[in-house]
Amino acid sequence: MQASAVSGSPPRRRFWRRLNFEDTFFGWLFILPSVLGLLLVRLGPVFVSLGLSFTKYEIISSPKWVGLANYIKLPTDRLWLKSISVTLKYVVMAVPATLVTAYAIALVMNRDIKGISFYRTLWYLPTLVPTVASAAIWRWALNPEFGPINYPLKALGLPAPRWYADPKWAIPSLVFMSLWSLGNSTLIFLAALKGVPDVLYEAAEVDGASTLSKFRHITLPMTSSIIFYQMIMSIIGSFQIFAAAWIFYGLGGDTIGSAGPANAGLFYVLYLYRNAFGYFKNGYACAMAWALFLAIMLLTWLGFRSQRAWVYYETEGGGA
Repeated sequence: MQASAVSGSPPRRRFWRRLNFEDTFFGWLFILPSVLGLLLVRLGPVFVSLGLSFTKYEIISSPKWVGLANYIKLPTDRLWLKSISVTLKYVVMAVPATLVTAYAIALVMNRDIKGISFYRTLWYLPTLVPTVASAAIWRWALNPEFGPINYPLKALGLPAPRWYADPKWAIPSLVFMSLWSLGNSTLIFLAALKGVPDVLYEAAEVDGASTLSKFRHITLPMTSSIIFYQMIMSIIGSFQIFAAAWIFYGLGGDTIGSAGPANAGLFYVLYLYRNAFGYFKNGYACAMAWALFLAIMLLTWLGFRSQRAWVYYETEGGGA
């Protein structure tokens, strides 16, 4: 007892202090590879690209400081403006289509019927196909001349779209292809639907609520936070579409940046890639990348600001 008083703290407290120190030390030791990977492999190139965006850098020569010249040039670049237009059209079409389709499929997969596990697995399988392989398959399937999707239309004498060969159908073609691999989104929505308490539906049935009323006043509010998450992720992913755009339009592009008829497939990241690795304008490409980053950050911020009006969280008070 006296020894403990002299030392300043009981032996048990000293033991827990020593244990907490060891836990903290070994915890940081175990996550050190990931932290170093984040700082050196991820954040390092990010900050380097920020510095290069203020230079004229063509790989074969040393970077030359040009200040804001790359950023000032962006609004005067006709192809840059075209890539923004194409990408925005894709985002406006793809995000709602993805959310509505994935949510509808999740509602169907949430039903308790015989063999539902098989159907869930079957719908998820396309997600396992690599993006490049999937895009190549769909480019063949949507071929306006011999593609299997147009074949039954032609056989019935119906008008067959020219899909990616037609400027009007270029973006809808990629949106249509994107609906092929909604397994992850559907799975997340399905988990959210499974998490809605059954007692809410039972109480609504006692009050005589219809199926539509239960969906509107229970299902949608209780899954609105997941809808919000999926919306944000879908917006971010849609702005960065590249692999499918490259397979559909990038492989046949010429030296002036052509991407399909009337540049209908000149997506932002595709044009960025061409500037960096086709024209070796790496400084300009870095400026394009940071402009895209700021645009995505702005839209994400606006999305988070809007959630108070329509997203429900199960917190004290029931608010966002």
